[in-house]
Amino acid sequence: MILLNFSHPLTPDHLAALVALSGQPVEQVIDLPAQFDPQQLFEPQLQALLAAAPLTPAAWQTAALLVNPPSLNFITALVLAELHGRMGYFPPVVWLWPVAGALPPLRSGRDSELAGCAVGPAEAGRFVSALSAAMTDCESADA
Repeated sequence: MILLNFSHPLTPDHLAALVALSGQPVEQVIDLPAQFDPQQLFEPQLQALLAAAPLTPAAWQTAALLVNPPSLNFITALVLAELHGRMGYFPPVVWLWPVAGALPPLRSGRDSELAGCAVGPAEAGRFVSALSAAMTDCESADA
C-alpha cells in the first residue's frame, strides 16, 4: 500500500504497526507536509499540495492508499473531500495519539498508538483507523 503522509514524519515503529494492523506492506511513503498559510486561500494551497503527489489519475483510483491526515482539522476536511473526488471513496485514515504522560519527541512504538477501526468501503481493506469522533466512534462501530 501507499501511505500519503500529510503530517509529522512516521517512525519505523509506526510503519511496522501499520503493517501489522493492515496485513499489507507499506510499499511507499509519500510525504506531503500540510503547512498552509492561513492568510491565503486554502484551495490553491490544497491543489499545490496534492499536485506534489507523484500519482497518476489511474493510481488515485486503483492504488491501495492509506492517509495520515494533517493535524489541523479543517485542512483534513479539505484533503479528505478532495481525495474522495479523486478516488471515488473516502480513503482509510491513520489516527495517532500520544500515550498519556509521554513527552515528545516520541521514538518508540510504545509512545504512540494507532486507533483500530476500518473506515471506507470493503474494497479498501481492513486497514487501521478512524477519522474522528465526529465521523465514527470505534466502540459504537463494533456494536
